[in-house]
Amino acid sequence: MTGHTQVGSDPPKHAEPSIDPHAGVNVQEAENEFYTLSRQLTQATAVSGISFQRSRGAADGSEKSIEKKDAEKGEFGEAELFDLREYLSSSNEANEAAGIKHKHVGVSWENLEVKVPGGFNTKLYVRTFGDEVWQFWVMPFFTLWAWIKAMLPAVEKQIPTRTILHKSSGVLRPGEMCLVLGTPGSGCSTFLKTIANERGEFYSIDGDVRYAGIDAAEMAKTYKGELVYNAENDIHIPTLTVGQTLNFALSTKTPGPKGRAPGVSRKDFNSSVKSMLLRMLNISHTEDTLVGDEFVRGVSGGERKRVSIAEMMCTRARVQCWDNSSRGLDASTALDFVKSLRVMTDVLGQTTFVTLYQAGEGIYELFDKVMVIDQGRQVYYGRPTEARAWFESIGYRSLPRQSTPDYLTGCTDPNERQFAPGRTEHDVPCSPESLEAAYLASQTFQAIHQDLTSYDALMETEKADQEAFREAVANDKKRGVSRKSPYTLGLLDQVIALSRRQFQTRLQDRFQIYTSFTLSWGLALVIGGAFYNLPPTSAGAFTRGSVIFSAMLTSSFDTFGELATQLLGRPLIRKQTGYGFYRPAAIQIANTVADLPFSAIRILMYDIIIYFMSGLARSSAGGFFTFHLLNYMAFLAMQGFFRSVGLLCSDFNTALRTAVVFFPNFVIYVGYMIPVTQMKRWLFWIFYINPLAYAWSACMENEFMRVTLECDGAYVVPRNGNGATKYPNTLGPNQVCTLPGSSSGSPTVPGRNYIDTGYDLETADLWRRNFLVMCGFTLVFWLLQTLLIEWYPQFAGGMSVSFFARENAERKKLNEALRERKIKKAESERLEKARAMEGTKTKKDPDAYSERKTFTWEKLDYFVPVPGGTRQLLNNVYGYVKPGTLTALMGASGAGKTTCLDVLAQRKNIGVVSGDIFVDGRPLDGDFARGTAYAEQMDVHEPTTTIREAMRFSAYLRQPAHVPKEEKDAYVEDMIELLELQELADAIVWSLGVEARKRLTIGVELASKPELLLFLDEPTSGLDAQSAWNLVRFLRKLADSGQAILCTIHQPSSLLFESFDRLLLLGRGGNTIYFGDIGEDSSVMREYFARNGAVCPGNVNPAEYMLEAIGAGVTPRIGPKDWKDIWLESPECEKVKKEIADIKAKALAKGEEGSKKHSMYATPFIYQLQIVVARNFRALWRSPEYVFTRLFSHLIVSLLVSLPFLQLGNSAQDLQYRVFGIFFASILPGLVIPQLMPIFIYNRRTFIREASSRIYSPYVFAIGQLLGEIPYSVLCAILYWVLMVYPMGFGKGAAGTNGTGFQLLVVLVTELFAVSLGQLIASISPSVQISVLWTPPLSVILGNFCGVTIPYPAMAHFFKSWLYQVDPFTRMLAAMLSTELHGLVIQCRPEEFSIFPPPANQTCGEWANEFVAASGGYLDNPNDTAACRYCQYAVGDEFFLPLNIRYDNRWRDVWVFFCYFVFNFLATILASRFLRFAKR
Repeated sequence: MTGHTQVGSDPPKHAEPSIDPHAGVNVQEAENEFYTLSRQLTQATAVSGISFQRSRGAADGSEKSIEKKDAEKGEFGEAELFDLREYLSSSNEANEAAGIKHKHVGVSWENLEVKVPGGFNTKLYVRTFGDEVWQFWVMPFFTLWAWIKAMLPAVEKQIPTRTILHKSSGVLRPGEMCLVLGTPGSGCSTFLKTIANERGEFYSIDGDVRYAGIDAAEMAKTYKGELVYNAENDIHIPTLTVGQTLNFALSTKTPGPKGRAPGVSRKDFNSSVKSMLLRMLNISHTEDTLVGDEFVRGVSGGERKRVSIAEMMCTRARVQCWDNSSRGLDASTALDFVKSLRVMTDVLGQTTFVTLYQAGEGIYELFDKVMVIDQGRQVYYGRPTEARAWFESIGYRSLPRQSTPDYLTGCTDPNERQFAPGRTEHDVPCSPESLEAAYLASQTFQAIHQDLTSYDALMETEKADQEAFREAVANDKKRGVSRKSPYTLGLLDQVIALSRRQFQTRLQDRFQIYTSFTLSWGLALVIGGAFYNLPPTSAGAFTRGSVIFSAMLTSSFDTFGELATQLLGRPLIRKQTGYGFYRPAAIQIANTVADLPFSAIRILMYDIIIYFMSGLARSSAGGFFTFHLLNYMAFLAMQGFFRSVGLLCSDFNTALRTAVVFFPNFVIYVGYMIPVTQMKRWLFWIFYINPLAYAWSACMENEFMRVTLECDGAYVVPRNGNGATKYPNTLGPNQVCTLPGSSSGSPTVPGRNYIDTGYDLETADLWRRNFLVMCGFTLVFWLLQTLLIEWYPQFAGGMSVSFFARENAERKKLNEALRERKIKKAESERLEKARAMEGTKTKKDPDAYSERKTFTWEKLDYFVPVPGGTRQLLNNVYGYVKPGTLTALMGASGAGKTTCLDVLAQRKNIGVVSGDIFVDGRPLDGDFARGTAYAEQMDVHEPTTTIREAMRFSAYLRQPAHVPKEEKDAYVEDMIELLELQELADAIVWSLGVEARKRLTIGVELASKPELLLFLDEPTSGLDAQSAWNLVRFLRKLADSGQAILCTIHQPSSLLFESFDRLLLLGRGGNTIYFGDIGEDSSVMREYFARNGAVCPGNVNPAEYMLEAIGAGVTPRIGPKDWKDIWLESPECEKVKKEIADIKAKALAKGEEGSKKHSMYATPFIYQLQIVVARNFRALWRSPEYVFTRLFSHLIVSLLVSLPFLQLGNSAQDLQYRVFGIFFASILPGLVIPQLMPIFIYNRRTFIREASSRIYSPYVFAIGQLLGEIPYSVLCAILYWVLMVYPMGFGKGAAGTNGTGFQLLVVLVTELFAVSLGQLIASISPSVQISVLWTPPLSVILGNFCGVTIPYPAMAHFFKSWLYQVDPFTRMLAAMLSTELHGLVIQCRPEEFSIFPPPANQTCGEWANEFVAASGGYLDNPNDTAACRYCQYAVGDEFFLPLNIRYDNRWRDVWVFFCYFVFNFLATILASRFLRFAKR
């Protein structure tokens, strides 16, 4: 090892002898050097060099402050020392004494090569709606051709591929660490994933990778959990606490009895390891805090990153790959993390690979090997101490002021590399190929190759490490687990552990519990109220079927949300199965088990409410419990179905399309709308594969076997009423009960007879068929989802690839011009970098931009409300930003850097700000937001635009209206060039990497040409060192051209830090620590701190040292006095106050500019609308998944609804089917709204960011959102209408073909209503999670109270008096039904007639004409004296008139319906104006 073996500890012992790469190192000298530097930086590091300390921070004495701890560092209690090396060493010694085998796994790779689909120079273009439609129609032909080609005896065509990781070889022995460096996209992550055996996302991996001599295939099959990869993103369950997260991880990886020291129980082992990890990472104070995410409040971002680190350490894997795992951590925490890896690698013999962005020299020195990758080629792999010298030896310039990681990465960057004096790119290897060739010819490679050869030979002959590893892994397994299993626990134990975790997750997600239970029970009250107290008569027969149908559908389709749940949970499952915590099947079983208690309680109460409110059979308790059992079985079956669909499909839109295919079939083929005997013969089989059909049948059988219905009212023919008085009031011999199942002369109808005759259902089938089939469906779906996730996992990650918009003539010309300018500019940039490396700075004239305005602030305080009072986040802050200067805003974690920037930029909308913020000594005016630009830390953009389009959008709307469009376009091209985005000008935003997105954020703000000030919040966050340097270099250029810039920055390198002119340093509580010039080589700032007791060593980054000095890290501050008090008493503080006074005085002396008209926006309303609508049209055109899924949903629903009702005739049954066909139009909002709401809310996020800069009006945003949807709404409406009216045979009534045209108008208004309602709901909802909760209750209420589902005469007066009247569907269905049925002549089929005998000596007409005249319908044989045949309807009007529908009111109804659309639209505009849901 190079300088890591600590006093009192032994390095790991390896079976193999030491070879040359490890020889010739002065270990003691390296130790001493590291120790000295560590003491200088921390003043608290123990002799071991790797210790972690939490100590009391500086007390500010403020009584106003409620905050007692730092969000990142934990509590500042009494100092407590935790020595990780001592802890691990003692544990290791105890394990060795107990005979527990070590797991030393060295990694060797030879000729490793990785390929992905796609040829070289392949440009991927973004898919559009047109592409999606075209592919939808031609895909079947391509699929068929592929099948034909597969069957032909021809040579299979090779898929074009490209190599992203070229052949490389090397070895990393147990106890060694390797740092992998490279520019973004060079292949660092690919290399780590390959070493960790995560191969799923690559086309092919060639070469030989071995782990202690074991090949990759065996490791994947048997030892998967021993190779782990920690991705850059933090993926956790937000509603679990930190402690619960680690407890679960440990519970799945706790070694068995043979793998633990004697006397140590599983519980003690887990507790000990968890305590060690929490203390090591300094997050013990977060153990009982939720992990959280962007929606759930929990630990801070830095703490969440440390939870990710701890979780992977729980695996106790011996080959660990860490991909930029220090992202989001400050420098001191990142150093502590790598030190921890160093200790664990040393003591436990791990093999560790790490990639890091902006790694400091202290971190670099902790590694044993360093690998440099350039465009997928390994251009260096060897000892870190020799890497810099090797690059210098082949002709690169020595840059001693640049850190070694930055230097090594810079040598592979064409824009950053510097050649030695007298050398050029012609005689220095600078292409990836030539660098690789130079490395392969070097002595370094020969030594590595010799090391690889000897290690492979050793592993072939001496298998001690391999056998010890195999035995140790076997001993780790719990008793009964197969030695070949890659898991520590068996399936049953995995399910138990996962069930416990999933139960905790659901129990702690209070919002989900409250909303799901409240919503479910609320819907039950609505359904129960709608069918309240059904009578035990013939009038309650059909409605009993309705309430059973509604109750079952509502609860069953509540499981539709499982689609999204399965898709959203994939990243976590992928990560944890990769860690070897559990097999995929276990999580599905556990999900089902953990769901049961919650769903059982919810559905039980739901069923109680509906069953007893609606008055279903109460003859015995068995009726209810059977109903509940069957309804719950339907729920479980549908839950299993939707989970299976979610697991089967690769994305949400595919899953939604699949579900839409099944949805109408589930509803239509239940047997309620169309009895199975009347289904078309080529479709009735759907009934028998529909789980809901069996559930509904069983519920009907359960209900009607217990009731006897009295025949009365409208079910008696002929009868009195509407003026008819001659007929008996009770069922007489010359009357008939029309209820199916009735017997001649009997006033009652047994329920069994009713369902037998009307629905062909037998009560004997309840248990012997229906219940058993339901159990079978449930079990099949449970088994199917388990098999799908186990054998057909959809976890593959996507490659980071940019997608482009296709070039038109204009863009092609612009791109060629950009490429030409780039070539001319390259040489001047190299000279500029050389001057920066030499430390030479151009002298600036302080009065060069005196004509521009200066921004000042004084006595700035900021208070925010918190539970129990207020908290002060900024305290008496002074400062200024002059034109032509670049000012850095830095501070401790939680010091208020972003808060200060938000306050100065006028972006805060909560809390109280006091103090003076002036521009040229005058208060801010209405143009301030337009005169400034703010590049926020979150890169929020319209995802479907290109870089050029995003910048043009900003330029068009933010630069003054009088500036010609051509000039704005030219300025955007200049910005693209300055930001070095020439190759990505037409790249789609959603496909951009972190660096390009960050540059775009800045470019969008610069495109506005801010006259006054540019604010930037953490512009280098997430960037590698070279990208950070490029960005700050660009900001320096802007400042030199006169721009005033204020920028927060997170731990810059010394080179970056010197690019700034001035520093505002904040301490905890928002107190000023320093404000003033930085000086060349930070001389001014160094002098200030040195004068007050903090002397910065010459070899330490002053930006890091000053934070250590003020106690920003885990160590105490330097000096006995608080630095904020030192500042307040310093002459520099007085100088700043005097300078601000002078700036104000000079500005006021110049006098105010001539009065000018202030306007909130730079461009007029119509122009804003034009630009915004054009962007929305383009966004939807480039969102084919959303638009085509919506179109597909309309097509499939309309088609599947029409198929069972093809070419309807004039019978009474066909009349009923026409009503059903029309009623299905009411589900259109249910299809549109869930798809549309997330789009609106995501677009609102972009608008909130843009509105802060006064780009365009909120009215423009709302109008633009609607106008963008209208073309696709029209298309969807036409498609639905065509597949509704023509297949079903509409237009046979008096309205004729004109009536079908009127139906198109109604469908179009329905579509617009759905869009406007969805946007209204989204506009009043703070998040997608809240908005989706509106859809189920709205669908139930609008569908049930429109006067059709529950006929208007049967509706309760309470609902009839108001809810029926305000229901938009009342108007929609009235217009459609009256148009279709008006004048439609009805001719009953023979089986549809009601047959009754007339009295003796009377004809049918003489007996029944009075009834027919009063009630409608017609007699088929009025002159007969026996078997009178009565048809209920003579014309369609007789069906809808009792429903309070009039043909003459159809135009009124459609316009009232249109007014609902107008209302929704206007309400959305107002909500967009006043509701932003953006508290900051």
